Amino acid sequence: MSETKEFKAESKRLLEMMINSIYTHKEIFLRELISNASDAMDKLYFKSMSEENSEAVTRSDMEIKLALDKDARTLTISDNGIGMTAEELENNLGTIAQSGSFAFKKENEKAEDVDIIGQFGVGFYSAFMVAKKVTVISKAYGSDKAFMWQSEGVDGYTVSDAEKDSYGTTITLEIKDNTDDENYDEFLTPYKIKDLVRRYSDYIRYPIKMDVEHERLREGTGVDGKDPEYDKELVTETLNSMVPIWKKSKSELKDEDYNQFYKDKFYDYTDPLLHIHSKTEGTATYSALLYIPSQAPFDYYSKSFEKGLQLYSSGVMIMEKCGDLLPDYFSFVKGLVDSEDLSLNISREMLQHDRQLKVIAKSIEKSIKNELKKLQKNDREKYEKFFNTFGTQIKYGIYESYGTNKAELQDLLIFKTSNGGMTTIEEYVSRMKEGQDKIFFASGSSVARIENLPQTEFARDKGYEVLYLTDHVDEFCLQMMHDYDGKEYKSVSADDVNFETEDEKKEIQQQQDDNKELFDFMTEKLSGKVKAVKLSHRLKNHPVCITSEGTLSVEMEKVLSAMPNGENAKAEKVLEINPSHPIFGKLKSLYADDKDKAADYASILYSQALLIEGLPIEDPVEFSNKLCEFLS
Repeated sequence: MSETKEFKAESKRLLEMMINSIYTHKEIFLRELISNASDAMDKLYFKSMSEENSEAVTRSDMEIKLALDKDARTLTISDNGIGMTAEELENNLGTIAQSGSFAFKKENEKAEDVDIIGQFGVGFYSAFMVAKKVTVISKAYGSDKAFMWQSEGVDGYTVSDAEKDSYGTTITLEIKDNTDDENYDEFLTPYKIKDLVRRYSDYIRYPIKMDVEHERLREGTGVDGKDPEYDKELVTETLNSMVPIWKKSKSELKDEDYNQFYKDKFYDYTDPLLHIHSKTEGTATYSALLYIPSQAPFDYYSKSFEKGLQLYSSGVMIMEKCGDLLPDYFSFVKGLVDSEDLSLNISREMLQHDRQLKVIAKSIEKSIKNELKKLQKNDREKYEKFFNTFGTQIKYGIYESYGTNKAELQDLLIFKTSNGGMTTIEEYVSRMKEGQDKIFFASGSSVARIENLPQTEFARDKGYEVLYLTDHVDEFCLQMMHDYDGKEYKSVSADDVNFETEDEKKEIQQQQDDNKELFDFMTEKLSGKVKAVKLSHRLKNHPVCITSEGTLSVEMEKVLSAMPNGENAKAEKVLEINPSHPIFGKLKSLYADDKDKAADYASILYSQALLIEGLPIEDPVEFSNKLCEFLS
């Protein structure tokens, strides 16, 4: 009978912490044990290749086997890797946070073809999250003796002689009994085990095999009126695909391969709009396979949506969604990153927020932007489809950063335009009139409404192209950007837009001065509603319009007013009147003969201007009554 030994860690509490606190999900244990088995086979392969007179070992001979015994409540993980001596069992399993893999890699720094994952000596102990007893039988490569390590957790472990036919390691977990809070039976079902392998260990380079019970139709039954009868048989299945698609050469793959992987991996039934397959070496060494979906997830604009890429380390999934790898404005991107250079903490579930991760994230961001620019240039139709789906997120990326992300994102923006179709800002600037120093835009709920605005009509008549902003965030976005290559963004509804010639300005100013009392009167009667009443040549056939002063436009007021606590957002409105319209003559006549009616007229014109802008009338009943008085 072997003697029970205490762990060499400082206290039993340390092991309890390792088991209960470090890992977020109990199911991680299988990933850890499979990764350890893969490491053991990598070590053996390197040893056989590097030592003289060593028996040649090929990777094709290596495999990991899983076995379930529901009655005995055991799950067994076996490998034909390098195995362990009694001393190594003591050192690697008897001392918490002692890593045989880390020591091996340190001793063999030139082992470039050996992807050692487990470097902290903690992953093995995750087995105690689901097992009440763990038995390890191991025989070192080149040794004729096998040894058994056993433990039931914090009370210690035993090491004793054992029998084993070949080198390698077999770990048997006696799965815990169910509790009111935990269902441990699931770790004894083939379905769950296969699911965990596919999720976390699908790209381990060695086959992971398990005997799975299948029913086979017994010959001669199920035909000619005979009832079908079935025989049970065990079929050895390989549970993992082994070779990741992202580690294959692009020349080996077709669009169909990328698309099928996307649909299988990310549970989408439609092909992605675009895939980005990149391999980067140098400051940041990683492989990435990224996708832009053809449609937004149903919860994309909800609080429940979680951005992030799957993160792998040498083919082993570390995180389901690593949000640090994507900026918010590219949160629609799906995909994965695989790197051997990540600084992982002892649980392998969390990343140290170090320079390496930031370098990878920055590189990915640049890659996404470059591919989108390429798509914009080479396949405009597809790019416009992308932008209609996810463009709002890019605009928010500029707005929410107060313009900090302007340089990275402004060239990705496209807007509807008075020239028809959609345009980038760069394309708009290339078509600007000689002497034009501003980029003109108009805002509204739809293109049709914008085109009917008097201000837009006047700008078009003057030969200026106008960007049509129909998204709520558009004007806020442009305001944060301020300018493009020194050319300021300017709303055609701003009161200081100078479309008039010098002669027109002088004429307007003279008329303004001649009718100062009238406009002061109207401003007073519309007190609190408008900052000023002015004449304007921009109205052409329309009698009135609303423009604004300052940074808050009429359209921005509409957006903010629709938000909680946004009722105090008020643009500084200016009521502009067309001096060529008969309505101006009527105003002057009323002001001279009946100032009360002139005040009512001012109120009606103001309400009409609000309607043109798509703004609500403050008192519809009053407006209706006054209108009826003038009509009767």
